[in-house]
Amino acid sequence: MVAGGRVFVLPCIQQIQRISLNTLTLNVKSEKVYTRHGVPISVTGIAQVKIQGQNKEMLAAACQMFLGKTEAEIAHIALETLEGHQRAIMAHMTVEEIYKDRQKFSEQVFKVASSDLVNMGISVVSYTLKDIHDDQDYLHSLGKARTAQVQKDARIGEAEAKRDAGIREAKAKQEKVSAQYLSEIEMAKAQRDYELKKAAYDIEVNTRRAQADLAYQLQVAKTKQQIEEQRVQVQVVERAQQVAVQEQEIARREKELEARVRKPAEAERYKLERLAEAERSQLIMQAEAEAESVRMRGEAEAFAIGARARAEAEQMAKKAEAFQLYQEAAQLDMLLEKLPQVAEEISGPLTSANKITLVSSGSGTMGAAKVTGEVLDILSRLPESVERLTGVSISQVNHKPLRTA
Repeated sequence: MVAGGRVFVLPCIQQIQRISLNTLTLNVKSEKVYTRHGVPISVTGIAQVKIQGQNKEMLAAACQMFLGKTEAEIAHIALETLEGHQRAIMAHMTVEEIYKDRQKFSEQVFKVASSDLVNMGISVVSYTLKDIHDDQDYLHSLGKARTAQVQKDARIGEAEAKRDAGIREAKAKQEKVSAQYLSEIEMAKAQRDYELKKAAYDIEVNTRRAQADLAYQLQVAKTKQQIEEQRVQVQVVERAQQVAVQEQEIARREKELEARVRKPAEAERYKLERLAEAERSQLIMQAEAEAESVRMRGEAEAFAIGARARAEAEQMAKKAEAFQLYQEAAQLDMLLEKLPQVAEEISGPLTSANKITLVSSGSGTMGAAKVTGEVLDILSRLPESVERLTGVSISQVNHKPLRTA
């Protein structure tokens, strides 16, 4: 605040109030509450409550209700509210309903209490029925549902009997007996109802159990079928992969065969073909060379034969001219030229013989001289043989003068 150039600061007092958002555990006890049939029982429940801090509306309501209060005070308010609703629900239910269907009782308390506490910003997290008991031993025998009423009637009958002394005593006894009978009947009916309901519940439970078992077996069968289908699919995939691997292996082996066998084989075949071609060319060249050599030898031999024939012809011509010119002298020359060959032919058998056996009459020379003499004797007879064969006398030709043409 500014006044006359001066600043005044007004004090401001702020107060911080906190509210607990912790979860509170409440022990809700309802002692000796009469149920719908008038049977007093005691019930203990456990509740979990907390102020809902995530919901803005509930948090605002809780702040209006409990801001500045301690956690114990908040718990006490919530406990009183829950205990009141628990008593109200117990009064509207029978002992049998509370005892046999605790879940239903817990759900009703949870539902009613939640709808009331939510207006205070408190949410009921959970509620569970912890304990149920009675002082009359009613829960041990549900057939004694009217125990309190029978005792009350008995006391009334006793009082009336005392008041009426004699008149009402018999009637009271009768009513007492009747009450006992009725009590027994009620007990029997309660037992019967219990047995019937128990049988019905057992039938329902067994039916549900059988349905659950069948559903479980059906689910197991379906699961096994799915597993089997997946296993078959896995086998199909594995088989496909194996086929692919085998195909790759076949392709690899074909390439390896191509690299290790076919290509070397083709190279070897190409090499052999080239070698065969070269050998064939060599053979052809050799054959052509041999043919050329044969042709040339043939030509040379033919030329030599022709030359020899021409020389022999020329020689024969010259001999013929000599024969004509010299006549007997030429003939003699030819004879003398052939005599060594004749001598060779005569002595040839002797030179080729390995053993010679000589037969003698006992007179003349013996041994090698005999062989030499035989050969010389044969040669000395040769001129006579020539003369008889040719008519030419070697001794006469030597003494005749030569004639010239």
